[in-house]
Amino acid sequence: MPKIITFGEIMLRLSPHGYQRLFQNDQMEATFGGGEANVAVSLCNYGDEAVFVTKLPSNAIGQAAIDCLRSFGVDVSYIVRGGDRVGIYYLEKGASQRGSVCLYDRAHSSIQEAISKEFDWDTIMDGADWFHFTGITPALGNNMLDACLKACEAAHRAGAKVSCDINYRSKLWSRDEARDAMTRLCHHVDVYIGNEEDAKDVFGIIADDSDITMGKLSKDGYKSVAAKLVQQFGFEKVAFTLRSSTSASDNEWAGILFDGKRCYFSKEYHLHIVDRVGGGDSFAAGLIHGLLTESEPQAALEFAVAASALKHSIEGDFNRVNVCEVRRLAQGDGSGRVQR
Repeated sequence: MPKIITFGEIMLRLSPHGYQRLFQNDQMEATFGGGEANVAVSLCNYGDEAVFVTKLPSNAIGQAAIDCLRSFGVDVSYIVRGGDRVGIYYLEKGASQRGSVCLYDRAHSSIQEAISKEFDWDTIMDGADWFHFTGITPALGNNMLDACLKACEAAHRAGAKVSCDINYRSKLWSRDEARDAMTRLCHHVDVYIGNEEDAKDVFGIIADDSDITMGKLSKDGYKSVAAKLVQQFGFEKVAFTLRSSTSASDNEWAGILFDGKRCYFSKEYHLHIVDRVGGGDSFAAGLIHGLLTESEPQAALEFAVAASALKHSIEGDFNRVNVCEVRRLAQGDGSGRVQR
């Protein structure tokens, strides 16, 4: 059973019911989510051993977050307790031509104010096969950049692979800040994961013959981007999700995986979206699981893309699917018929 360590912030998610606008009525649905926590939950659902590392306050909300993760089988034994608050994000789900809106209230959260020495990285990484983080974590501050660097170094000492989902968030830091920090971190990364915009936003590497706003993506253009990233950072593998947006409700969804020599392309799915938040995290988790368990890169990529396609049909941050369901879709059964 592979052991994967993830590190980042889990947040309280507050959303109006269905596709209502924020504060359209006086009720909000409260759940938990966050990039690396989402990955850990998916991996546990696939039967892997997943450990989530963060810092949470010793209050009822912090405990509720831990209890939520524990209910999926996530190892929470290395979560540090302390600080004053759990970060919050408000999500208004988009529909048709109205895009989704995400508002953060995460300043001075426990993890944002944590310091690296609070985490015993060599102990945490003992026996690990993989370490995963996202660009959201170092965006929380220089202390978290330092924590990520030390975690990557400990992971390599333990013989684990390191993956990073770039996950650029303009509401957390500028492009220049992201470029400086992620350039330092990416020299410690084995598997780069990103979406169709991240390489442009962070590293200024643009895919030829693509226009994201118009929903036009070139597979050959992203193959070139992947090759440039490998040349610059020495990644073992580069993976992209490719999203062509007809509207907030309807997307085309695919992925590519480049191993430095060959580029693999997945099949494409038409998505009628229920909830797209966590879609990239579900791809990352599927890719990690696939690379650890599948014998061929193509099979690993197809597992990742199918898993993330299914996530778009599920409310909340977490991808509540199992290996059999993912493989069924990856093998071509996307009919949506009742399973009896």
